[in-house]
Parts: sequence; C-alpha cells; structure tokens
Amino acid sequence: MTSVGNIRARLLAWYDANGRTLPWRSPPGETADPYRVWLSEIMLQQTTVPHATPYFLTFTARWPSVTALAGAEDGEVMAAWAGLGYYARARNLLACARVVADELGGRFPDEEDGLLRLPGVGAYTAAAIAAIAFGRPANVVDGNVERVMARLFAVEAPLPDAKPELNRRAAGLVRPHRPGDWAQALMDLGATVCRPAAPLCEACPVERFCAGFAGGDPGGYPRRKAKAERPHRHGVAWLMVAGGKVALVRRPAKGLLGGMLGLPTSEWRETVWRAAEAAAAAPASGAWRHLGDVAHVFTHFSLTLSVYEAHDLRAPEGVIWMPREEAVAGTPTVFRKALEISRPSLL
Repeated sequence: MTSVGNIRARLLAWYDANGRTLPWRSPPGETADPYRVWLSEIMLQQTTVPHATPYFLTFTARWPSVTALAGAEDGEVMAAWAGLGYYARARNLLACARVVADELGGRFPDEEDGLLRLPGVGAYTAAAIAAIAFGRPANVVDGNVERVMARLFAVEAPLPDAKPELNRRAAGLVRPHRPGDWAQALMDLGATVCRPAAPLCEACPVERFCAGFAGGDPGGYPRRKAKAERPHRHGVAWLMVAGGKVALVRRPAKGLLGGMLGLPTSEWRETVWRAAEAAAAAPASGAWRHLGDVAHVFTHFSLTLSVYEAHDLRAPEGVIWMPREEAVAGTPTVFRKALEISRPSLL
C-alpha cells in the first residue's frame, strides 16, 4: 500500500473510533442532510463548534428545513443570529434558503459548481456540502486541514502564502472512497489531536508519516508571518430611556452589523470622543450622563464604546422602543454590553 493509502486507511480507522459526535453529522459511512451540513458550515465560518452548537440546535428546532427557514421573517433570523458575528452571513443565509426553496424545489445542488452559485456559498462550503452531504470527492480545506497538511508535509512557506501548496497537498489525498468521512476525519484530527498549540503527536494515527514530527518541531507549522497590529477605534452609544423602555434603531442594510437593531451610535474613529463632542452629536438634546465604556473586538479592529444615557427625551422619528430585557436579548453583543452597564432600576 502506498503512503497515501496508508495515511487514508489509518486516519479513516481512527475517525471510525474517535470521530466527534456533532448534531449536524451522520454516523461514519453515511451521508448527511444537506440542509444541516450547509447551516452548520455557515455558522462555523467565524466561530467554534462549542459556540455554534446551541445556535444550530435553536435554528433547526425553529426552522427544521430549508423551506421553513426560507419562510422566516428577516428580523427573526437576524435576532436568532445575534452573537455569531458577521450579519452579512445571516442575510446570505436567508437569501440562499429562498433560492433553494423557491427556485430549486427545496433541494440543494449536489455538485460544487451548482453549490457555488448559491448566495453566501464559497469554495470551502461548496466542497464540504458536496463531500459530506452528497459523497462527492471534493477537496475540503479549512484551517484545521491546512494545519495538518503543513505539519504532515513540513511546508516551509508561511501562511497565507502557503495556501495554494496546502490545498494541493490536501487534494493529493482525496479519493472517491468515503469522501465525506475523509473530510471530517481531517477536520477532527486538526481539532482534537493536531491542535494549534501542543499537538498530541503520540495520539496521532499518521505520526509515522509526518515530516513535521520527524523534524522535531511539528508545533512550528504552519509557518506564519508576523501579524499586523489590530487597529483600535472609538465611538459613542446613546441610551435613550422612557417609560421603562430603551430606544433602538435599525442599522443600514450594508456594512458592519447591517440590518440589525442597535443603539444609536456615532461614527467609529481613531480618536477618542470627548464628552462635549458626544453631547453635541447626540440624536436628541438632553442631560446626557456618561455611564462608562465597553470594549469589543471585531475581526478587523477593536472598539471602545462610550455609553451615554438620558431620560424622557424627545426622540427622533424612526426609533424603536423596546423593553430593556428584550433589547438585551435581541441586539448584537457590542450593544448588549452597552445596555448591560445601565442600571435597570433607572429604566
């Protein structure tokens, strides 16, 4: 048996015995529900399995099929998505569900080319659905798989420059036999054994074939370029309170947190907002009081948001009044943090 055959045989046997049990998966040897695979992959694009799992369970209980999701109200889906980040993905989720339900008879395409034409479905997601849900021999490469390939073949080029070679190395291991299990076996190996830090090489089924291990420093792969410092921005959030409710606004459909409900805010800029500036830029005149600051980290920048509160103002038209508890539950994390530093007794 060739080294490729040995690697595949050993890793698939390991997966049969040690693969993770996840709510969107089928047992080894079986294809999975395309809706559940698609939904889980979209959720996992920017978060971890433990964080995404309760969201997945909530979504599938509330919308058990792509047709059910396609019929949901936009606001309901956006609210259920809060905390998963990148709300453009939630908008694409709905757009994709509606294409599948309305134009494709509720059936996902079973090949990568057709999947790539769906809103929000990129190369990785298309490959994952094709392999896991339809048994196609697709090359499924996520961050876990990149790490396994970098160590297995001791790829010296740093990320992101190494991505083409890592994809090529992974493609060389793909075969028509059990493609979905193969993709998930590589993911699980990277998540549980070939971890980012302190890889458990003694538990690895393919240790004997690993060039990184043979070289004595598997944890040094993948090589990485020095990270640029994350930019930091400052902003103001205005908390208008009246009759036990707080005023929210609907953010523009495009842009960060697009389409979501949130507190009125200033622009987010590099310089700190002074109190006089915050009062002058407020959406309504009043006795604004500084409650404190909250910190939040987005993918591409970090933010300090100064929270100002005022009561019983003449709020501008278009605001949405909502009880504080509902506002906390239905807004993105950055606004939830701002709401949570207010004192409920004053609402």
